[in-house]
Amino acid sequence: MPVLKSAKKSLQVAKRRKTENDALKSKIRQAQKTVVVSPSQKTLSGAFSTIDRAVKKHFIHKNRAARLKSQLSKLLK
Repeated sequence: MPVLKSAKKSLQVAKRRKTENDALKSKIRQAQKTVVVSPSQKTLSGAFSTIDRAVKKHFIHKNRAARLKSQLSKLLK
């Protein structure tokens, strides 16, 4: 366990960010699964918005987001 006051605060921030990141990661995975199971324009746009939010929060890189969006849009064709 941390001893210094700044290390304790850092641990709290790390825990909070981990929960937020885990939630965002599960949302992305769920959106991908939804598009794979039932590809439609509505599910695709929902997945795109989830992926775009992850990029905006610097959770994933923009090139990875572009790759995911490309893969998902191929399923709709």
